[in-house]
Amino acid sequence: MFSIELDRESAIAVLQLQGELREKDFESIAEVIDPYILEKGKLNGLIINTKDFPGWESFGAMVEHFKFVKDHEKKLTHVALVTDSAIGDLVEIFAKYFVSAKVKHFDYDEFTKAEAWIEETK
Repeated sequence: MFSIELDRESAIAVLQLQGELREKDFESIAEVIDPYILEKGKLNGLIINTKDFPGWESFGAMVEHFKFVKDHEKKLTHVALVTDSAIGDLVEIFAKYFVSAKVKHFDYDEFTKAEAWIEETK
């Protein structure tokens, strides 16, 4: 389960995760951000905000997650992982080998710092 908000002025989407990710979640996320990307060409940033990474509901959900990343990684300039989960550090380290977006991990209480990072480096 999740919620997503798109700030069209700053071109930043905020994804709040609550519970395991499901296959259909990635289609729903794309329905929010893809029209903006088609109109503007890119999204300045995606902030993934969750205290702890909830994981995936199924193997299929994990596969959909990786497909979503593959389909969108060149259309996002920044991804901020705002979480206390150790997975944030791992994603920041490995992302540079797989995605063109700048990826940075912030502690869960550093949401404002994550927004500022996207704003100042866009």
